Amino acid sequence: MPVSLISPSMTRLHLFDLDGTLLHGTAAPVEISRQLGIDAEIADLERDFVARRIDSHGYARRVHALWGDLTEAHVAAAFQEAPWLRRIRYTWADIRSRGEYCAVVSLSPSFFVERLIGWGAHAAYGSRFPAVPFSEPVDPAGILTPAAKVEIADRLCEEFGVTRADCVAYGDSLSDAELFGSVPVSVAVNADRHLLGLATYTYAGRDLWDAYELVRRAR
Repeated sequence: MPVSLISPSMTRLHLFDLDGTLLHGTAAPVEISRQLGIDAEIADLERDFVARRIDSHGYARRVHALWGDLTEAHVAAAFQEAPWLRRIRYTWADIRSRGEYCAVVSLSPSFFVERLIGWGAHAAYGSRFPAVPFSEPVDPAGILTPAAKVEIADRLCEEFGVTRADCVAYGDSLSDAELFGSVPVSVAVNADRHLLGLATYTYAGRDLWDAYELVRRAR
C-alpha cells in the first residue's frame, strides 16, 4: 500500500524510480533473492522481463513463487545491504528544505519500497504483494505497470497540490519512459538507451545529489 506524509507548503514534486536508479546496477527483487540464495533463478526472471517475454504481472507471479521462504529478516537484510546511491537522504532533506516533495514510484514490492519513507521520502508506491511470509497468492490488481507510474504521479499531484508541470522524474529504463514523456523535466540516471532521447538531463555515477543538482542548478 502507498505511504505518504503531506505538508501543504510544497510546490514541486520529484519522482524517483527505485530499481537501477536509487539502487545502482540492481533491483529490489534481485537483492531480496540474493538473501534467499536464488541468484540464478532471479537472473533468469530478470532477463525474461527485460526482453519483454513477460509483463509485470507475469514477473510478480513468478517471483512470488520463488520467495516461498521469504521472511521480514530477509527483506530487512536486502534493504540494508543493497548498493544504494550515495547521499539519498541528504538529497531528500534538501528537497524538503526548499518546500518541495519527493516520492518513490516503483514496480518492485511495496514492502521494500515503503522502507524509503524512513529516509525522507514523502510518499512511496510499489506493487502490492501479500504480507511476508506469504500465505496468499498475488492479486494482479495490486501489481504496478509502467503506465501506472503516470497514474500515480497524477494522484500525487492532486494530493500535494501541484500539477504535472511541477514534476521532475528520475529513472533509468524503459519502465520509466511513459513517465518521462508526461512531465517537463527528467533525469536519466545510469540509464539505458530507452531514456536517452527523452531525458532533459543525463547522469552517470553513484551519487544522487549530483543527479539532483542538474535540476537544482537550473531553477
